[in-house]
Amino acid sequence: MTIARMLYVDDSGSVDRGLIVYGWVEVAPDRWRHGLRSILELRKRLYREHHVPPATELHATKFVNGRARISTRPSEDRVEWKTLGRAVAVECLRMLAACPDLAVGAIWRATSATGRAYYDERGEVYRTLIESWNMEHRAAGDLAFVSMDGNGDDPNYFNAHRSLSLDDRHIIEDPMMHDSARSQWVQMADLVAYCVFTHLNRHRGNEFGWRWYEDHLLGSDVNSGPKRV
Repeated sequence: MTIARMLYVDDSGSVDRGLIVYGWVEVAPDRWRHGLRSILELRKRLYREHHVPPATELHATKFVNGRARISTRPSEDRVEWKTLGRAVAVECLRMLAACPDLAVGAIWRATSATGRAYYDERGEVYRTLIESWNMEHRAAGDLAFVSMDGNGDDPNYFNAHRSLSLDDRHIIEDPMMHDSARSQWVQMADLVAYCVFTHLNRHRGNEFGWRWYEDHLLGSDVNSGPKRV
């Protein structure tokens, strides 16, 4: 058996809004370097056009809402940070849509849980995702490898992988945890999760992103839309 998919996952959602979202970017191992080149070329373009250094972390909830100063544009230039952040987000989404080596996906759940119950349900949603991937790859007779944002302090993610029966397990190993500040892949997964959350959680404050999913990600979504679980 061979590894057929490399999956980069991040979560989004809100207790207040009653939503749990997981979004991901995926690539075939033999196209990994080509997909990474597309991301790195994007980062070079963002530096040329917007003075956003390639090493600067793109964390969607921060830069899209203007809370992160992602540009090194000279101080005499007047920068409207929300406008810049949203322009950068759209550039990233266009790259994801245009790159033939990359695909995206997302699952979501509506919930009334709060506090610890919300945390536990978020873990259940992730386990549902892992089980569905395992079934897909078992049927295809190949394997998948999952990477995530985080430092490994959430046991739900490890438990989801280890709950799979070893006899028919097709998801390799525990999730590989990455600091998003050091992973271009995880930063793209973060943007996918954010975009899907905005797509589902429509209110006047995020009207700017209501159609980002339809306009940029729908055509690359492996499920033809965010999947409710």
